[in-house]
Amino acid sequence: MPGCCGCWEVLRPPRYKRLVDSIFPANPQDGLVKNNMDKLTFYAMTTSEKLDRIGMYLEQRLSRDISRHRIGFVFVAMDALDQLLVACHAHSLNLFVESFLKMVQKLLECEEAELQILATQSFIKFANIEEDTPSYHRRYDFFVSKFSVMSHNADRNENVRVKIRGAGLLGLQGVVRKTVSDDLQVNIWDPVHMDKIVPSLLFNMHTPEFMSVNTESPRDEEHPAYIAEMVFRDLVCRASYGNVKSVLQPVLCHIDNHRLWVPNEFAVKCFKIIMYSVQIQRKQQYGYLVIQMLMSHLDTHTNSDPSIKASIIEVLYESVLISAGGSIGPSVLDVFNTLLRHLKTSVDNKSPEGEKRNMEKKFEEAIINTIGEFANNLPDYQKIEIMMFIMGKFPQFSNSEEMGFMDNYLQTMLLKTLLKVATKYKTVIMNNAFPPEFLHPLLRISLLDDPGLRVVVQEILHTLLDRHDNASKLKTVSIPKDVVSELDLTVDKVPRQDSLFMKKNGIQFYWHILENLQMESNKADNFEAIFCTMCLITIEMGGDDILVELIRLALDIQSMTIESTLPKTHKCCNHAIVAAYLNVLAQITNMSPLVQYLSDLFELRRKEACHLLPEFAFNRSNRDSSVKDEDYPKEDKVEEKWLFDQTALQDILTECGHDASRLSAPLAQRPHSSIMIHDSGMVNSMSDIGSINIELDSIESSPLLARKKVEEITVESLKKMLAEDQSVKREEDAKKRQEIFETFQNAPFEEIVARAEAKSNCFHDKLYEILEMSPPSSPDHTTKESQNAVPVFEMQFPSLYVY
Repeated sequence: MPGCCGCWEVLRPPRYKRLVDSIFPANPQDGLVKNNMDKLTFYAMTTSEKLDRIGMYLEQRLSRDISRHRIGFVFVAMDALDQLLVACHAHSLNLFVESFLKMVQKLLECEEAELQILATQSFIKFANIEEDTPSYHRRYDFFVSKFSVMSHNADRNENVRVKIRGAGLLGLQGVVRKTVSDDLQVNIWDPVHMDKIVPSLLFNMHTPEFMSVNTESPRDEEHPAYIAEMVFRDLVCRASYGNVKSVLQPVLCHIDNHRLWVPNEFAVKCFKIIMYSVQIQRKQQYGYLVIQMLMSHLDTHTNSDPSIKASIIEVLYESVLISAGGSIGPSVLDVFNTLLRHLKTSVDNKSPEGEKRNMEKKFEEAIINTIGEFANNLPDYQKIEIMMFIMGKFPQFSNSEEMGFMDNYLQTMLLKTLLKVATKYKTVIMNNAFPPEFLHPLLRISLLDDPGLRVVVQEILHTLLDRHDNASKLKTVSIPKDVVSELDLTVDKVPRQDSLFMKKNGIQFYWHILENLQMESNKADNFEAIFCTMCLITIEMGGDDILVELIRLALDIQSMTIESTLPKTHKCCNHAIVAAYLNVLAQITNMSPLVQYLSDLFELRRKEACHLLPEFAFNRSNRDSSVKDEDYPKEDKVEEKWLFDQTALQDILTECGHDASRLSAPLAQRPHSSIMIHDSGMVNSMSDIGSINIELDSIESSPLLARKKVEEITVESLKKMLAEDQSVKREEDAKKRQEIFETFQNAPFEEIVARAEAKSNCFHDKLYEILEMSPPSSPDHTTKESQNAVPVFEMQFPSLYVY
């Protein structure tokens, strides 16, 4: 008997096997034997070295039950595995996990949908467990592939299809969750994995029958569309700085391959999810990576259909709206340069087909809106730099006659872009809003031949000048009795720095306003825009220091109109603008004598010369039924009593305590920065002009000295010079020096600057005249270096030398 007992001990199964066998009931419908499961769990936790053997034995039983189609016992085995996984965190758990993953893989390979769903649920529970020890050899390639296949399930039974797809999507989330936080695991961000995971998510998000699902409703939380979107958000949130592109590239490829850019509702939805997700957990700086990827993708579609490019730009625009300042990144100018390059390419390669051209225009408008939204995320100082950068994109021409239609359209697009950026800028100080490198080119562009472009330039000026939202109230030229109350204008005290800015740059504005009003191609919109610009200059920068110059501007416009050969309608508009402008200026500055003088003159015009008032002149192209051509005076003559009298205005200014002496001096000549010298195509030599005798002002650097007469030098004149008394000459020189000293000490600074600029302009004109008179050099002597060299007469002196 003792020997038999010993044989029985040898043949008796190990305890872990007996414990495993005891958890299986006689009837699988009864489920796990709870008491025996507790014993197995306690045994596994106290003798952790047996955990791997328990797993192997459970795997053997599961394989046997699957092969015999004993599905009930399969569910019991998986339930036991799940409980052991949750309860045990021993160092030997890795070996048990290997057995567990093999069992999950076997279940996923089964054709029964319920077993695949069961395996997925177990894997998700496993993915939520944080292991204490790392795993160096575990791989999840099979699970990524299998879950991706399940996400594309096409079973005819809708209920089965929905369950399998949902299980596959949650399985993909489990794989990501299990691997993304462990550097020793497989790199789930590799393209080989992302090219399976991301398309599976997007496929379920875009499936037509799922697109109309209300994802806000709780009853749809198990729907594949809802699950896919949730997993996609979780995937993007878990992506680190270096892995965001790994997610974005499959998204862009999927949209390209399935032609989902047109219509772009789905693309917009995807990138909204991405942009909102990358901002979670303080990842706002990741936003510009998304923008960068979209712009790089736009470059690959340079030759694609305009509708596709327009859709990409719209997606880019929506992404920028969400970015909240984090979309620009370190390379600000590169972003704008890329967008402007696409804008220019679209304009240069425009299609002759009407429908395609409409799509190109939509694409161009989308670029402009996107640039504006980009600029909105920049600080103000960078917005000015961007406007200067856009200004540098304008095509340069030697003369206006060479501007073709394409270049004209390109300028229109660039000006619209400039206007869009300007609307995002909030002006505080005029000197910051109008740096010389930006102001001078902008004012030069205001003299383009196209009246529509000139209106856009004026609108840009309105946007930058207007700090109190008065521009929209000054669009109509009129003469209200109470300007401030009737137009609801906001008028504040002019800051000192703005007055200084206007003293320095006012001549630029004045001269270009005069030039604009002399253009015969002007329409009613042009006149109204110029009137608005003049009023805004007065409201925002019209301090007492420049009040006289503003009135002088009005008088110069009046004089220019009388002396010009403009059409009758244009002259009436100019006179009406002067009247309306002086009315605004008088009431804003509260000069009662000036208001009364203007009121009397307006009443006289209504009786005798109504065509010089806005009510008549501005009737939209002068073709309204109330005004006909025969209503204009037949004779192009304006009586003195209808005009604003300079002497009367001087008396009023003196009465109000202003220095009216400058009102008699006309505004300075054309600003030096506005002189555009055309390329003559000649290379001149200094020896060619040696014999040209043109008298220059050698002494005009002194404001009050007249030009000396040229005196012939002879022997007699030299004798006379030696014999005459030098004391008289010394007294004359001292008197002249005193005059110069008093001029610079007492004369207004603006007057000195104007005279210095006039001298400088005269010098350049004389030099240009000399070079025009010199014959062109022989072609034989023209070298390659001389052709590339900058001619001397084109060199511009710095503005510092003018003062």
